[in-house]
Amino acid sequence: MTIPVIETERLRLRPFRSPDGTAFAAMNADPAVMAYFPSTMTRPESDALLARIELAWERDGHGLWAVASRDDDTWLGMTGLAAPNFDAAFTPCVEVGWRYPESSWGQGYATEAGRAALDYGFDVLGLDEIVSFTTVANTRSRAVMERLGMTRDPADDFDHPRLPEGHPIRPHVLYRLPRARRPA
Repeated sequence: MTIPVIETERLRLRPFRSPDGTAFAAMNADPAVMAYFPSTMTRPESDALLARIELAWERDGHGLWAVASRDDDTWLGMTGLAAPNFDAAFTPCVEVGWRYPESSWGQGYATEAGRAALDYGFDVLGLDEIVSFTTVANTRSRAVMERLGMTRDPADDFDHPRLPEGHPIRPHVLYRLPRARRPA
């Protein structure tokens, strides 16, 4: 499958390229970036994730894009659509998600790219609903979800099944955006 390229006012959502791997691995090894994940990633783990991202596009017809500057194609982070691979009350579903290095934080990239990913999900893939989730304490990502027009019902909150009982990031919040409530 050819991964589509999407452009927004400031960003280009595109396939990952070989030169992105070093910055991607540095982001995944940063304890601040990975604070709400079970652990940081080694370079081989990060490279394996890139391979899974590529396979997801082939398998699902959607996936995660590298997010780059429209001006000079500098890699800024990633955003996209993914099918969670665990069982929960809300699966199967498609999730919008993102991860950015600290140098990209606070500049609105996750929101801008997230909007483009949602548009792709609704307009191209014809999805009826897109979800997003994170651990309760991840207020930065929760703020992006809210800026995207997603809403949370506390009754949907869940314990992530891939994390052990008592793990500090196991409690998760679920945000939803049905096509019918999509912001104009």
